[in-house]
Amino acid sequence: MESKTIIITGANAGIGKETALSLAKTGARIIMACRNMETGKICKDEIVNITGNTNVVIKKIDLSSFQSIRSFAEDIKQHEKSLDILIHNAGVWLKRHLKTDDNLDMTMKTNHFGPFLLTHLLIDLLKKSSPSRIIILSSVSHFVGRLHFDESQNYIPPCTGYLNYFNSKFANICFANELANRLKSFNITVNSVHPGLIKTEIWNSLPPPFSWPLILVSKLFFKTPQEGCQTTVYLATSNEVENVSGKYFVNCKQSYVSKRTRSVAYNKKFWDISIQTVHLKETDPKI
Repeated sequence: MESKTIIITGANAGIGKETALSLAKTGARIIMACRNMETGKICKDEIVNITGNTNVVIKKIDLSSFQSIRSFAEDIKQHEKSLDILIHNAGVWLKRHLKTDDNLDMTMKTNHFGPFLLTHLLIDLLKKSSPSRIIILSSVSHFVGRLHFDESQNYIPPCTGYLNYFNSKFANICFANELANRLKSFNITVNSVHPGLIKTEIWNSLPPPFSWPLILVSKLFFKTPQEGCQTTVYLATSNEVENVSGKYFVNCKQSYVSKRTRSVAYNKKFWDISIQTVHLKETDPKI
């Protein structure tokens, strides 16, 4: 892994931080893509001190801003000779609907449309570095997620803000499956991951008193972030999955995913809607 370059979004906390720490131990070059540069710098210094790997850098990205994503991608293309592994880890779970400056839903933009655009902008570097890997963190939401669009193909959030998180994670799997199909001939694997129920601050986003039992249960029974990152690390490093693509992994094993996320026709339609939503330019790389 010492010759590999890895980008991890949301690497300044939780599973993302533990993923960066574990992969830094392999000697790989780690690019921590973070929105909060202050906490990102603290995490980076901690990772370097623990692993002795000084080839760890932090770069600014806000996945709720298409301009920030474009600036990040341009920086990567200018300064990195290769990109072997792209890990879409960052995500938000908001208790209510928030709109971004371009009137998109904040949760769906951060968790799906942002990673969708970033993948397109970096795809040429991933192709150049193949065999390469793309790993997309999702959840068990493929059982409950739904995606609804209006006549203009704009995403319609559900009535409850919390359900929007599950919709975005459902979207991650649809994206991963279609992306895997499109990249078959380029020696780039794409897989989605359910890390399990993790003891992270995301449960604090629920309002009290609903958050109280969940926080207690999470402390007693949920995985630690270190445990939760293991499937992602496995997909990034293991020779066992070097030719495995378009699959959904739980606890380092292929797992069942709902039939709705495997619909080729639907995933293609959703892909086209995503292209329209992120305003992909004629000069941008195509997949």
